[in-house]
This record gives sequence, C-alpha cells and structure tokens, in this order.
Amino acid sequence: MAERPETPTAPELVVESDGGTQVMNPGRVYHVGRDPTSEVVLRDARVSWHHAVLRTEGGHWLVADEGSTNGTFADGRRITETGVGPGSVIRFGNPADGPCAVLSSVPRPSGAERPSAVSHPAATHTFRQPSAVRPVPAARTTRIGRAPDNDLVVDDLTVSRRHAELRAGPDGLEIVDMGSHNGTYLNGRPVDRAPMSAGDIVGIGHSAFALVGDELQEFLDTGEVSLDVQGLAVRVDGGRRTLLDRVSFPVSERSLLAVVGPSGAGKSTLLNALTGLRPADEGTVLYDGRDLYRDYAELRRRIGLVPQDDILHQQLTVRRALGYAAQLRFPEDTAKAERQARVDEVIRQLGLDQRVNQPIHSLSGGQRKRVSVALELLTKPSLLFLDEPTSGLDPGMDRSVMQMLRGLADDGRTVIVVTHSVLSLDVCDRLLVMAPGGSVAYYGPPEHALPYFGYAQWPEAFEAFENDRSRDWAGRYRASPLHQRYIAMDSRQPPRTPEQPKAPVRAPATQRWGAQLSTLVRRYAAALGSDRTFLIIMVALPFVMGAMARALAGSALTPDSTVNTLLILSVGAVLTGAANAVRELVKERTIYRRERAVGLSRTAYLMSKVLVLGLITVIQAVVLTMVALGGVRLTAPGGRGVLLPPLLELTLAMALLAFTAMMLGLVVSALVRKEEATMPLLVLVAIIQVVFCGALLSLHGVPGLEQLAWLVPSRWALGAMAGTIDLHRMMPEALTADPLFQHTPGIWLLDMGMLVALSLISGFLVTRLLRRHEPEIMRK
Repeated sequence: MAERPETPTAPELVVESDGGTQVMNPGRVYHVGRDPTSEVVLRDARVSWHHAVLRTEGGHWLVADEGSTNGTFADGRRITETGVGPGSVIRFGNPADGPCAVLSSVPRPSGAERPSAVSHPAATHTFRQPSAVRPVPAARTTRIGRAPDNDLVVDDLTVSRRHAELRAGPDGLEIVDMGSHNGTYLNGRPVDRAPMSAGDIVGIGHSAFALVGDELQEFLDTGEVSLDVQGLAVRVDGGRRTLLDRVSFPVSERSLLAVVGPSGAGKSTLLNALTGLRPADEGTVLYDGRDLYRDYAELRRRIGLVPQDDILHQQLTVRRALGYAAQLRFPEDTAKAERQARVDEVIRQLGLDQRVNQPIHSLSGGQRKRVSVALELLTKPSLLFLDEPTSGLDPGMDRSVMQMLRGLADDGRTVIVVTHSVLSLDVCDRLLVMAPGGSVAYYGPPEHALPYFGYAQWPEAFEAFENDRSRDWAGRYRASPLHQRYIAMDSRQPPRTPEQPKAPVRAPATQRWGAQLSTLVRRYAAALGSDRTFLIIMVALPFVMGAMARALAGSALTPDSTVNTLLILSVGAVLTGAANAVRELVKERTIYRRERAVGLSRTAYLMSKVLVLGLITVIQAVVLTMVALGGVRLTAPGGRGVLLPPLLELTLAMALLAFTAMMLGLVVSALVRKEEATMPLLVLVAIIQVVFCGALLSLHGVPGLEQLAWLVPSRWALGAMAGTIDLHRMMPEALTADPLFQHTPGIWLLDMGMLVALSLISGFLVTRLLRRHEPEIMRK
C-alpha cells in the first residue's frame, strides 16, 4: 500500500464484503485478494492471491484488475479498469455468484449533529451508522432499561432493569439515571441528571444514544472496535527516565496483536497505558474514535484484562468461581437464571464443559488461563488484553492458548497479548516489537519481522537489542516503508490532543454495599472451606496451644505457674489471629486489583475478610481458652472476676486479643509486596508481643518502652487477664504492681477498650494500604 501523490478529493466510501464493512480513505490504495495482508481479504478459491486494486485518480475511485485468473466484474461486466462510486457492485471471480463488494457513501452528519465525543465517526465501526433510528419520543418520559416493559429495551446484562429515563421538558430533553448499578454516562462522564443537546452521546451498557435532529439514534458496540494509539510517552523520576517513547500504532477490528520485546522494553507499561490503569503522560488512546482516558469511567467496562497471575480463587470449582464473579460484575437485579446462562455460555465458548466441577488448582496451566479468560468474557468486553498468558506453559499448551485467542478475535473482538513467547506469533494479525527504552522497533505482520531485522531466529534479534542499545531502532523503523504502510497509512484517526480526566475515576458501584458484602463473604468462606491445609491448621492450632498452657497451669493457677500460663495464652491468641490473616490480602492482590477496577468496594472487601476471619479467630480463641483453663481453679478473689465470672472474662480477653492480632495480620498482609515476606514478619510480631506484654519486663515507669507498649495488643490483654484473677494479690512483687493489672472495673474496661481501639486503628490502616494497590487512574 502506497501513499498517493495527488491531494485526495474523492469521497470516502464504505465497502461491504465478506460479511464485514470498511471505510475507504481516498488517500490510500486498497488491495483485494486472498493474501491475508491485503486490505480487503476475500476467502474464496475463485479469487486470486492478488486480485484487484481500489484507488483514487483525478478525484474519482477506480477498480483495476491485477491480472486475476477468473476476472473482476463491475456492474455485471468484466473489466480491466473502470470508475466506481456509491452504488457500484463489484464481483470477483464470477459475475453471478462470486464474492461481492458493494460500495456506498459514508453518512456525513453536520457538525452540530455529529456525536461530540467521537473523533471521525465514519472511520469507526460503532458510530459509522446507527443500529436503530427512532423519532424523538413524544412522551414526556421515556424509560430505558433491560426489562421488556421499558420504552427503550436494551438487551444487555450490564444494564439495570430500570436504568434511566429520557425526560422531555420546556427546556428540551434531559437524561436521568434511575439509580442504575453500572451508571449512565453523558459524553463519557457519569451523570445522575443532565440536559441532553444535539450531538451528545448517552452511554448505557454497550449502547450509545445520540440526539440527531428530530431523531434518537442508537449505536451498538458489538465488539468490533478499533484502537488507535497515538504518541504515548511515559516518564518517571521527574522526566529523567523514559519508559515509553512516542509509541504509535493502529489495531483494526477482529485483530490479534502480539507485543514482544526484551526485558525493560516497556511492555507492561504499555499494557497499563492501553488499558487506562496508568494513563500515559503524553499521547492518546482512541477506542473506536473515543478518547479512552477522557471517557474511561464509561469505557473501562468494555475492556477485559487477564493479568499474568490467575484472577480466581484456586480452591473453588470452575462453575462456582465464575458464578461468584458473575454476581459481583452484573447488576444486583440480574436474575440467577440470567447469570447462570451467561456463565454456561462462556464455559461452552472456551471448551471448559468437562471441567466445570473441577477445582481450579487441579487444572493444567493452559486450562487455568482459559478460566481467567472466561471470567473476563462474562461482561462481553470488546477489547481483551492478556499479560503473559503462556508463561510457564509447554509448547503444546502455548500453541493451544494462542489458538484460543485467535478464535476470540475471529468471533468479533480485538485481542492484545503481551508475551515473551515467540512460538506461536504466526497466528497473530500484527506484531509489535518493543526496543529497550520503550520505543517501537517494528510493527506489522509477524512473518515480515525477522526478515526486517535480518535474523533467522528470534533469540538473535533479542540478543541484538541487548548488545546494541545505542542503536536507534525506532528511527530505523520510522524511516522504513513498513512504517508508512502499517502505521501511517493504516491509522484511521487523525492525531488529536489528549484529554485527561480532571479527577480520579471512582470505582463503579455494581451492587449495594450489603449485597456485595454478602457475595464476598460467601465466596471467601467457600474458598477457605475448600482449603484443606488451612482447615487442618485452623483446627489443630488452638488445641496445641491450649494443651501447652494446660500443662503449665495444672489443676489450679499458682504463683509459680500463673504468669507463664497467661503468657502462653497471650502468645497463642496472637499467633492464632495473626497467622489466620497474614497471607490473606497479599495472596489475593491480583484479584483485588482487577475486581476493584470493575466495581469492587474496598470496604466491602475488607469487611468480608474481617467477618469470616474474625468469626474463625474468635472460635479458635474460645477453644484455646477452654482447653487451657476448663476445669482449672482460677483462684480469683472470692471466685469472682471484675465484672463477670472469671473464666468468661478470660475468654473475652483472649477472643478480643486474637481478633486484634488478626487485624494486625491484615495490616502486615496489606503492607508487604510478596507472600514470602509474611512468615518472617509473623515471627517478629510474635516476639514483640512476648517482649512488650509485661509478663517478662516491668514496663511501668520506663520512658519510651511504656509508651511503645501501648501499641502492643498483648500488653492490654495480659492486663485484663491479670486484673481478672488479681495477679498482684497472688504475686505481690514489682512486676505485678503494674497499674494495668489492677482488679478494678475501670482498669479492666480500659484494657478491653484499648484492644477495640487498636482493632479499629488497624482496620483504618488496612483501608489506606489497600488504596496503594488500586489502579493509578482511580487514586492519583
């Protein structure tokens, strides 16, 4: 494909062929044939590999046969070259039933009527022509939603049954959101109530409604969307270090694009920029003509992202995992049968029928990746991104996963995969090779890449990147004919000034907080209940720690055994609570980050952990206390505690200490970057509890240490238990003269109240730490 020397004056045309449509720009030449690199590909044996050419000349369109075997026919006549235009019918290979191309003019709405949030609608698939046109409703109120009794029915599970209303008033039309779960958007921005003017776009689910003259036009995002990447740049360290350097390329509908390159070439940075999770500092990403960063609040639901790590709970079966995901991602008013039907549909689509009742952890690597893809397909995204989907897979599984992605693209969506593997690049339509420094070293068909670099094998090309870092790989490619053909000439959208969101984009609320919490609690409880290792440790730990304390206590608490018994009880409660929680957030970080981007409530997520783990921890603490002290003579003054029976007070103190330690474990889990770091920190937490609880050292009156001990939960729990049995009466010495050990209601309530306060402080810290792991566009 080459650029024409004359200034294009011919009109744009729409060519409909082989089941698809394409806008033809007069500044380009369009090759027709069976060659997959042709602009118009016809898969018919009667069509030659290079059959014909469509081009402009003198302000008119021409079709020219390229010496094809079976001929080219325009309006029933075999031609060598002839003029064509709107209404022309061209057949290739046979004048009667050969593959047909029908030319038509591109609709040209006036500037006032043009959808204001779309750049060049004629060059997009979604906004090229409306899927439905209706007169502006005469009724004062037009109801829009999924339920069949609405005035405008939108058959989309992401749309609420009663989603929005279009209201006519003396000042014109206004759009009103009816408390929908996924929101109503005006020109990409979420609105509750807003006036609607000519050219405005109202987004509801995958549909868009535009007011054009006296018509209400509906445009449907069917999944066949293009992506135009224009001049993306990302810089860090105050601009001193460049991660992405002026990256530009187009991706057409129904395409599979692979992104490869050596380590440090900016592949992950590019992925974050393309998905909108970390917008580029410069440049624009156009989602079918719409600025992704400006309209991210609406468009993010049409983007699926499969991270390198699995985004499902490994202990659940395939069906249960997808079922819980559907509950979280679809509106609350979606019927169970509707959700289940969609789950069954993606299971069949990805060939998981025989694995639905199998735990995910027992699947092969390729099958687990299919389940992760199935989760993202629940909401029918138009753009699907995958980060290293074949990492750790054998060559056969590598090929299987890439063939699956090929099929997903052919089904009508755009798929972009970042990968280190070069085994199956041949199934892709386009290949993007990133050079060190985050620049484009090559973009085009995969089969042309190695010849362009001048190497026979990919390892040689990657070695050249490493050994010749000073080489201007991007400059060489920009100067090549390949750049002109596959980037400059294939880009459908002209360069435009990016529009960044003015404020952080809040997470969409797909459900009421309580409904989301209920789903999260049930999912988390099911995951823990399926984890046999966790269950064994959960049951065994309180019995082991309780037996140790019982061995020290004997039949009665004595001056020789009491301090050690209380110390063992405190350490046991701390270990029980902290061990339950210390891994629970860090091991789900990938799941949390992805679900947070599509509507997960941060506080509902944290509260689900607190409720499930808290209940387990409290039960363990009660069992530990009963095993250790059940039937033991506690020697409390007069056989009574401070406010309650002694054993009940001791049990309450142990339960509250274990719960507070569990909250402290969540803080550690939210703080660390890797799961491996949790065990050393758990040991450190236990040591701190022993040293600062007051059983080994006298802390009262020691400046610095006494104040530091206020932050240690075991300090207050030991004080409450010592107060219950009046430890100073039993052991009148300096260590037990601690004011926090007094057998008085005020001190006992202070000890217990401080445990509650430390739990609340820990919960606040966890919510702040969780925010660090959310997409940058939601928190900057």
